[in-house]
Amino acid sequence: MDQKKTDYGNWVPLALMKRLAAIAGALLAGEVLLIVLDGPTALTLLVGGLLAAAVILWLYMLRCRVLFDFNRGGLMGQVHQYLTDHLPWDGRGTLLDIGCGSGALTIRCAKRFPNASLVGVDYWGAAWSYAKEQCQQNAAAEGVSHRVRFQKGDAAHLAFPDETFEAAVSNFVFHEVRTQPDKREVVREALRVVKKGGCFAFQDLFEKESLYGDMTDFLSQLRQAGVQELHYIPHVERQGFIPRYVQAPWMLSDVGLLYGRK
Repeated sequence: MDQKKTDYGNWVPLALMKRLAAIAGALLAGEVLLIVLDGPTALTLLVGGLLAAAVILWLYMLRCRVLFDFNRGGLMGQVHQYLTDHLPWDGRGTLLDIGCGSGALTIRCAKRFPNASLVGVDYWGAAWSYAKEQCQQNAAAEGVSHRVRFQKGDAAHLAFPDETFEAAVSNFVFHEVRTQPDKREVVREALRVVKKGGCFAFQDLFEKESLYGDMTDFLSQLRQAGVQELHYIPHVERQGFIPRYVQAPWMLSDVGLLYGRK
């Protein structure tokens, strides 16, 4: 990818880093004020401890931000590559990217499958640091805009008829869909728009039982529903390309990859 012209954002947003820095700054100011007014006390020790924790957290998140950055650490590119490496598709037809965000995965697929057309769907909105215009600019910068289109949509209610696409992908999106509390139904909705015999690769927090329940049971249900080829890789974060310090519950953990042919 042309890293000089694209803006794919970061999973650790700058706004979060600024908030953490502001908290650390406020604690530092409070600590200095307490020492000046009262000298060392139990309260100054408490505030000092909170300050140290805030600084450590900020440094940890900064390291994660650098790692996730497409232009520096490149981990998100590796995560996308892992997904596309498991998509058993020949690149003929149209691919749907569900929850395309900044368009990074959509564009990676466009470059991997040069004969394909692609559609990226996302809810976007003020709560997310991505936008349709950002996707379009990235596609233009990468030279694939003539084969890619982006549109607003809800992953729980995709605005496409049954069996529309030859392939579908999604990366860390289903668990974020607020319009459908049953995340298994979000997966079924994604499969609905894939043609019979079409391919799919979905990466999400499938190992989190509170979201998806027993995955063995879910896989069995999908097979009974007619999915002809189904594979599942649990704990993708343990596959060797994700550093241990990122495998925290609030970062990358409980990740599973569901892929195959409908």
